[in-house]
Amino acid sequence: MSDSIENKVEKTAKEKALEIAQILEDGKGEDVRVIDVSELNSWTDFFVICTIHSSAHWQGLAKQIKDYVKDSDMQIHVTHRKSPDGDDWNLIDIGSVVVHLMSKDAREFYELEKLWHAGKVLK
Repeated sequence: MSDSIENKVEKTAKEKALEIAQILEDGKGEDVRVIDVSELNSWTDFFVICTIHSSAHWQGLAKQIKDYVKDSDMQIHVTHRKSPDGDDWNLIDIGSVVVHLMSKDAREFYELEKLWHAGKVLK
């Protein structure tokens, strides 16, 4: 009976962010970072940032994340893109965790880690 109770304990946003980071690493995402931004804004708690290599790579990683979200009874918030054809930066908004799948060029250009430097890097 204790197993069923334990399985119903909801994971924290931090645990979810770290699990998503592990999924990205397992999927050959590069330079995966988890940043705690909970003290810096009111709309999310964690950024998970990952460098991807191609459109097929980000699509595969995005599918794995969507499967994780579905299995975890979470919900993806629909984002509206200004440029629907771009593969350089794809964002998956899961509420308390926002995943950024970025090409190497986009990651170097936008420098999210520098922009959010006041956040605590967990991974």
